[in-house]
Amino acid sequence: MLTVDKITKRFPGVIALEDVSLALEAGKITALIGENGAGKSTLMKVLSGIYQDYEGQIIFKGQVVRFSNPRDAQEQGIAIIHQELNLIPYLSITENIFLGRELITQYGTLDKRKMKLRTQELLDMLKLAVKPDTLVAGLKVGQQQVVEIAKALLTDSEVIIMDEPTSAITESEVEVLFEIINDLKKQNKAIVYVSHKLDELFRIADNYVVLRDGKSIESGKMEGITQDLLIQKMVGRSIQVQRKAVCENKEEILISVKRLFLKHPVRQKEDLLKNISFTVKKGEIVGIFGLMGAGRTELLETIFGLHPFISTSEIQIENTRVIINSPSDAIRSGLALVPEDRKKDGLVLGMDVKTNICLTTLPDLEDRGFLSDLKEKTLSEKYIDELKIKTPSPYQQAKNLSGGNQQKIVLAKWLATKPKLLLLDEPTRGIDIHAKSEIYKLISGLAEKGLGIIFVSSELPEILAVSDRVLVMAEGAITAEFSSIEATEDAILKAAIPKSVYENQL
Repeated sequence: MLTVDKITKRFPGVIALEDVSLALEAGKITALIGENGAGKSTLMKVLSGIYQDYEGQIIFKGQVVRFSNPRDAQEQGIAIIHQELNLIPYLSITENIFLGRELITQYGTLDKRKMKLRTQELLDMLKLAVKPDTLVAGLKVGQQQVVEIAKALLTDSEVIIMDEPTSAITESEVEVLFEIINDLKKQNKAIVYVSHKLDELFRIADNYVVLRDGKSIESGKMEGITQDLLIQKMVGRSIQVQRKAVCENKEEILISVKRLFLKHPVRQKEDLLKNISFTVKKGEIVGIFGLMGAGRTELLETIFGLHPFISTSEIQIENTRVIINSPSDAIRSGLALVPEDRKKDGLVLGMDVKTNICLTTLPDLEDRGFLSDLKEKTLSEKYIDELKIKTPSPYQQAKNLSGGNQQKIVLAKWLATKPKLLLLDEPTRGIDIHAKSEIYKLISGLAEKGLGIIFVSSELPEILAVSDRVLVMAEGAITAEFSSIEATEDAILKAAIPKSVYENQL
């Protein structure tokens, strides 16, 4: 259905794609695989009309095409579903689906009835049991992902590109999504599926294409290929993610949290977090696992002072009671928070790497009351080197780097404050296995130097790989604690399932 023939895309100082070729078949799911920075996002932007200045050809249904913008690509039958959902929260499902392509009556007014009926047809087809006039803000992330697919189907797209579609949804929502994808496959759609979760690809993909350093390395059928072989093709070598060695002789308590409560921001009589108490020792990595909605992110935010008016707690750092009513208080107390959404909360994407790294330590970088460019450059280059951030220069804009390198910038920004405790919320979400491996090594190295680390993740193998101790959360409370020796996937999952759900299953 679609052929990419020797596509090359250049940016100032960087060749993002070089002679990339691939073919997409109708009725097949093609997995696009590669490390962060391999060129996957750039290729998708070329295919969907975001980038028009490239060398090479796109041949769609036998015709050479060059899209002038994303709308042109959509109208010709190519749609992209981005990892970061492009929905407007306070518009309805119907308004989001028809935004920019509204139906008009013969009198020149919006044909709301027709748009609502068409939206209902799409929702029925995708088995989403909500009304077309529901506000997107009221939907779960998985449901929003389905609305994004409905947008793609509105124009009867024949090629659908899905970028990390399961990165922020639950296991049950993943199953629904896979059913939808298989239905689309039966309708003879060509689907490009991008994911760093390799186990998913073996479940649904028919073919694979590997990109490495901006070049297409290999393609073929998924049948008969192994996960280790795929990883080797992605990175050019094998990668072993080993379980962390057991932490010995870590006795000195760094932080003690007692009786932490957080009220629901809307339903004031309810608690989002209930009577949470735990400790972290110097040099210890404490993993926190829980299903979506368990309260993991809210716990880190509360400790970091983001909810001072609706929370209570007793926090001691190195046996000294501290009052944390703001992030500034938290930073002064030696805390640092790497947030779940690096693009929204962790970075200023339009600023360069240097400025992003230096944002947390501006007073230290002054010279006679003015920011010193030399001090900023020295500090940023130190962390670019130490964390192996791949960037042409400190002056490259953060938005132009891959997800793994963006995450390293966020880590660098906080390490520059010389924290005692690092709070990591899903630090490897949306990054490839090689970048993950680098971040695991970095975290372990920081712990060896005495830094305390709280590591939140929804990926169980990751929790088991990096943690000295595991806390499990369900419905806003800690339901279990395991040493790294005791921790097993079965035991952790059992503790993470809310009691009401577990009892119903029994």
